[in-house]
Amino acid sequence: MILYEYPFNERIRTYLRLEHLFRRLGELVPREHPLDHHYALATIFEVMDVAARADLKSDVMKDLEKQKGVLNSYRGNPAIAEAVLDEVVGSLDGCFNSLNNVPGKAGQSLTDNEWLMSIRSRIGIPGGTCEFDLPAYYAWQKLDADTRRADLARWTRPLGTLAESVHLLLKLLRDSGTPQKVMAVDGHFQQTLPQGRTFQLLRLRIDPTRRLVPEISGNRLMVSVRLMRQEGSDRLHASNESAELELTLCS
Repeated sequence: MILYEYPFNERIRTYLRLEHLFRRLGELVPREHPLDHHYALATIFEVMDVAARADLKSDVMKDLEKQKGVLNSYRGNPAIAEAVLDEVVGSLDGCFNSLNNVPGKAGQSLTDNEWLMSIRSRIGIPGGTCEFDLPAYYAWQKLDADTRRADLARWTRPLGTLAESVHLLLKLLRDSGTPQKVMAVDGHFQQTLPQGRTFQLLRLRIDPTRRLVPEISGNRLMVSVRLMRQEGSDRLHASNESAELELTLCS
């Protein structure tokens, strides 16, 4: 099953983008080829761009505190394992304290590295990191893989707290939803959302053998899914096929 996720607000959209970038980093850094490490460095700069939003750090800390309050309200419930609850609350506390101790925005300390910033200023230019433009960067790419990996680990370390916090918040959010089977009739599905609840994330799974692409839209009142198919022209066209979907609403 292919999983698609749709955020209902800008904050969750930012978290998903950061998670996507951190996953990419996790794939690229352990590799050996200089080209993989070039794209790992480009990904670090992308994380810094996303994290440059002034209120991101405070949003993450507020969400950590909010989740801690929600979980603490379950104390004394016989259906809840106190040991597991303590472990999760401890993780939330750890992320909050670590993030609170990071000065400024995530990755801000990297902006003091003139060598990295010289690469960042050119990496968005087509072909801007050629050896004649950045000979020192070209020389770094010729170092052995272990040395490059150690440097990348050092540069990603200031981003570790943000990565851990976002991962934990998204895990708790995803765990809050209950999957349900629904049917997209004639290629379309629409559902009115329950009143009195605010959903933050929609998760949708679809059988990849159907070769259908869901176009998802939604707001606080309703969600809609339109099934599309990629034709020979590489363009997406609306499909009239009916298909079963697994839908999860997370709040």
